[in-house]
Amino acid sequence: MNQDELKQAVAQAALDYIKPHLDQDSIIGVGTGSTANCFIDLLATIRNDFDGAVASSDATAERLKSHGIPVYDLNSAAPLEFYVDGADEANERLELIKGGGGALTREKIVAEVSKTFICIADESKKVDILGAFPLPVEVLPMARSHVGREIVKLGGDPVYREGFTTDNGNVILDIYNLDISRPIQMEEKLNNIVGIVTNGLFARRPADLLLLGTSEGVQSIPRKGV
Repeated sequence: MNQDELKQAVAQAALDYIKPHLDQDSIIGVGTGSTANCFIDLLATIRNDFDGAVASSDATAERLKSHGIPVYDLNSAAPLEFYVDGADEANERLELIKGGGGALTREKIVAEVSKTFICIADESKKVDILGAFPLPVEVLPMARSHVGREIVKLGGDPVYREGFTTDNGNVILDIYNLDISRPIQMEEKLNNIVGIVTNGLFARRPADLLLLGTSEGVQSIPRKGV
């Protein structure tokens, strides 16, 4: 299978996983990106089986609405039973790097309030150690230079994502060459830098289930201890 077919397969696996648990009052958290878009398109096929969704980005909200799926504000919908989203990298503990599409802050919030976080990804995203993919951090514009200097002190090489503004009106720094051998500790260090809204490490709140698309089919990998 090519990458598009793998994305379609894991999206279908996610739908099959959550469908038996849905009812007319269910509200589903939905992520952002190409794999999440596959899930949204499949979700539309059962739109009468649940109430609606919470979107992690404006783009996701528009795609959901285009399928006739009601989109709710998180403040009136939490907690959520399920959150389904992709990832840029995932390790064996289901700690993730997310934010390649720039929606990391809202994605992290929706993940935090969801009982079950299902990550859908193809096998190229599975790694032993996080960090080959540059780690995104969302930064208040006035703090960009300060944050960059602080990241350099941590050993990373920050690169400003030019021409991009998040849905929250902020900017993104992509960090290269950062040692993420201890993801939870690095997540906390970055979040303690004044001016960072959040970073793309999903380690303190990892995925509960990874549905990994491979050439031999979809692997279902639960987080250890869950």
